Amino acid sequence: MAPRIVLLHATPVAMAPIQTAFAERWPEAETVNLLDDGLSLDRAKEPGEISEGMIERFVRFGRYGHDMGADGILITCSAFGPAIDRLIETVPVPVLKPNEAMFRAAIAQGERIGMLATFGPSIGTMTDEFEEFVGQSGRLATLRTVLVDDAMTRLRAGDAETHNRLIAERAPELADCDAIMLAHFSTSRAAEAVRRAVSVPVLTAPHAAVDRMRAMIETGRSA
Repeated sequence: MAPRIVLLHATPVAMAPIQTAFAERWPEAETVNLLDDGLSLDRAKEPGEISEGMIERFVRFGRYGHDMGADGILITCSAFGPAIDRLIETVPVPVLKPNEAMFRAAIAQGERIGMLATFGPSIGTMTDEFEEFVGQSGRLATLRTVLVDDAMTRLRAGDAETHNRLIAERAPELADCDAIMLAHFSTSRAAEAVRRAVSVPVLTAPHAAVDRMRAMIETGRSA
């Protein structure tokens, strides 16, 4: 039977990029979308560390996904790192953070990594995750982030073209990096515009995440 992968979304703008990535990289998988866009709205009201109440709420969301018969759970929002860690401890199936695979690809490019972000509350958790990942890998790498303030607002209003242009306009600030990561699943739609603006590798999360989830599921099934 096809593996069931439950996708946990905290904003609708993350849904299309991951569906495209599954269609292109793992069409055999059965994907189920769970959306609670109140999570991102309420997370934006907690610009600092994520609260215990928000963590518990996210874990309940993830447990519901597991109860649907998930063989794996893939998170598409970057602002819930500690909550995802708690969920990993709670359910007995693979749970993948949205940017783990992209981090792996980035540090393979070099030590100076740039990141273009459009959702401010995610930057702290993503930075912590990146530093933890680098420490575990034994590699030397640093992260420099540029926040493109207005891009997410434009995207939520349906203006993807302006969203992409605003991100690409800031990309040259990171042109001296060895690689540039587009921080969120929603940001991946700006990849081509960013690649036209800089000559360094530009990495996106959705395709890397699908490849990583597939490897996790297939390794578990063959074990």
